[in-house]
Amino acid sequence: MNFEKLIVKHVQELVPYQSARRIGGHGHNFLNANESPKSEGYFLNSTTLNRYPDCQPEELIERFADYAGVHKSQVIATRGSDEVIGLIVRAFCEQGKEGILIAPPTYGMYEVAANTNNAIVATVDRHEDFTLDANQIIDAVKSSKFPVKVVFIDSPANPLGIVFKKEELEKVLNALEDTLIVLDEAYIEFAQKEHDLTYLVKDYENLVVTRTLSKAFALAGIRCGFAIANENIIKALLKVIDPYPICDPVAQIAIQALSDHAVGMTLERAKCCNERREKLRADLNELPFVEKIFESHGNFLLVKFKDGPKVFNRMAQKGVILRSFETKKGLKNCVRISIGSDVELEELVRYLKELDI
Repeated sequence: MNFEKLIVKHVQELVPYQSARRIGGHGHNFLNANESPKSEGYFLNSTTLNRYPDCQPEELIERFADYAGVHKSQVIATRGSDEVIGLIVRAFCEQGKEGILIAPPTYGMYEVAANTNNAIVATVDRHEDFTLDANQIIDAVKSSKFPVKVVFIDSPANPLGIVFKKEELEKVLNALEDTLIVLDEAYIEFAQKEHDLTYLVKDYENLVVTRTLSKAFALAGIRCGFAIANENIIKALLKVIDPYPICDPVAQIAIQALSDHAVGMTLERAKCCNERREKLRADLNELPFVEKIFESHGNFLLVKFKDGPKVFNRMAQKGVILRSFETKKGLKNCVRISIGSDVELEELVRYLKELDI
């Protein structure tokens, strides 16, 4: 039997998202996945593991709604914000006829989610400095050859690190009232408070904000994310979500992580991470083979080297695993470096200083 013929055509052609773990890499110092360098301690109650969990654990939803400053009816919990991305495409894009708009270079899961759900992908060019403005997005949606149902904007952007301005977002929301605008705020805890635009959900019915516990909360391993939107959008997403997306241990840990005390720890962790990020920036600026260090509001730095592949490969040989963006639009010779611990970053800088480029 030719099993390939059994696979749906658009899946046959699908290239899966190349996550840090999927790409792999042998080393001891992993600075490639924008993870927190350490985790916290949590307690688990195993007496409930014989029961199926709630689809949307009430205490978890209430805790996150309080943290985000919205009503609980405006929140859905998912397996990381990655699942939210797929749910949005599945719920709002007619297969083969409608699609999404993205602005490369950007987070790769937007395009993968569209391809997985047989939605069409349109792109909009950024400015030379990689910034993006409302007029570019509006023009791209209105001139698209197919109906654009969803626009994905990451802020802070991955891998660029830049933020999308409030006035630009509002201009897009007002001009594209019949289009969902998804603002991906996975890294928002590392940015200044004024860059968090979640509160605009109260004023705009076409805005969806995605969030995660993977980054600043140091919980990448439990896969817990959220979408914040008006109640009707949340109801639509609940129609297409799997029956038990949040397993019981995940809910238990996430609830603890969203307590007032733990949130305070998270914000302090983000502050310390930002301080290490700026120290790393200063150290990198002293290296003669560094051409540019991008602005960053996340827990990473995107760096353009004179020879990016050589830096990436030589660090890998030393056991320091970085993330290359060599093949991404406009990012030749660029490498993204996650902000690890002091020890991890000191080792990185020490090895970089030994390079002859």
